[in-house]
Amino acid sequence: MTSSLGYAEKLSYRADVGTVGMPELFDSSKDLQSKIEELADLISSSRHLVVFTGAGISTSCGIPDFRGPKGIWTLQHEGKPMPKIEMPFDQARPGITHMALYELQQAGILKFVISQNIDGLHLRSGIVRSQLAELHGNCFREVCSSCEKEYFRDFEVETLGCKPTGRRCTEHNCGGKLVDTIVDWEDALPPSELKAAEKHTKKADLVLCLGTSLQITPACNLPLKTVRAGGKMVIVNLQATPKDKSAHLLIRGKVDEVISGVMSRLHRRIPPYVHIDRILLSYYYYWTKKKSVKWYFRISSIHGQKLDLPFIKSIEVTFPGRPEFKPATFAKPPCLVRRETMRLTELDVAIKLHFADGCMCTTGEILQTLTFEKSKKDQKKTEKVDTVGALVSLRLRAVEEGITGLPTLIRAQPFPDTSNGSITEYGVVTKIINHAPAVPEPTKEEQTTKEEQATKEEQATKEEQATEEEQANKEEQKPEAAIPVTTKRETPSKVVQKKAPKRRRRT
Repeated sequence: MTSSLGYAEKLSYRADVGTVGMPELFDSSKDLQSKIEELADLISSSRHLVVFTGAGISTSCGIPDFRGPKGIWTLQHEGKPMPKIEMPFDQARPGITHMALYELQQAGILKFVISQNIDGLHLRSGIVRSQLAELHGNCFREVCSSCEKEYFRDFEVETLGCKPTGRRCTEHNCGGKLVDTIVDWEDALPPSELKAAEKHTKKADLVLCLGTSLQITPACNLPLKTVRAGGKMVIVNLQATPKDKSAHLLIRGKVDEVISGVMSRLHRRIPPYVHIDRILLSYYYYWTKKKSVKWYFRISSIHGQKLDLPFIKSIEVTFPGRPEFKPATFAKPPCLVRRETMRLTELDVAIKLHFADGCMCTTGEILQTLTFEKSKKDQKKTEKVDTVGALVSLRLRAVEEGITGLPTLIRAQPFPDTSNGSITEYGVVTKIINHAPAVPEPTKEEQTTKEEQATKEEQATKEEQATEEEQANKEEQKPEAAIPVTTKRETPSKVVQKKAPKRRRRT
């Protein structure tokens, strides 16, 4: 698949792919700024913000869209050649909009993201999987057809149409076939993704549509659920869409420019993109009848022992303080060290990683201690680590300290079906990409004004509530003779309306 073009070519033939090649429309600078400010205010006051994204948010990342003036289906329709230089999906990096959405989600402002894109950039940006619906799939994600466990790869899955990928589930007692998650034209949307998307669009008071033509059904109808429930829909797109009439606000501008302006207005920074690569270290041992210990130490991809480590140029393995052990160097898998030793219960192993070109670091080091216990009762318990929490912590630390090339423990577990060994996973930041300068914090005057305004609004709300309660109490305490005789029970507002003519007669 490798790119938007590869994806389009693998889809089954369909003559009608919607309207393509429509002209791009641009708001004037003055109107654009005014609309950006209005959008920022809408987001600031929103209680449940949902964002609905399309191919237009990834064009700045080097991935062409499909229906724009230079989109893939537009060029095909016009009989023009396809773009020669196109960014492969596995080399694409999240852009300004992706990282801004991550920041809003981390701040608790953005509650849910619905994406029609298959490029995997939302997950790479750090968006939490449980707060993301990928309606058309993800070319880096495959799922077990038996237990439904998801696998996120650092390589493209390649197949399309929810077909077997040739790999199997690694869950204990499962081994089910893995299938891709990319839907073809005639495939139904994945029920779990669609259900979550419907739930949040119905709950949303604001749905923000970014870079989408809103033409592909049934996905394009999801934002209308927010409108029908009384919420507002905002569309940011350079071309007209079939849903424009239902929008509260239409913005004709580049998505990155609009979102950058919104983040500035909200005094929110756009965080850098932190790329984390992961590596697996495992060892297994057993004692022989000769009272020697045979052990195997392996360095591999988290996706499989025979798969490449694209971020690694070479690996050196040494044994500090043990000159009798010969060092080992590996340029590609399999990276396996096998030894047999006598009277050995513990051994330190130093792993030096030489990173490939394109990484923002040259080397990284890991020190692993292997223990060889004769009795399983004496085996030390392997430390368990929260994988998601460890990755989030590593990403935040990288942003704060700007550190790359430092391997960090992500998870650890005993070797499968035995306690004779362990499996440990390390994450290492290999790239930190800044998209924009940090947004300046509000001045003291701005902060004071904002706090005063919030205090005044809160006080006004309390006074209004107190007045309403006082009025209600007065109405309840009035003597019955003062209440006009009516044939039906009337509300206090109706009683006031009957008294109004008497006041007019006195004047």
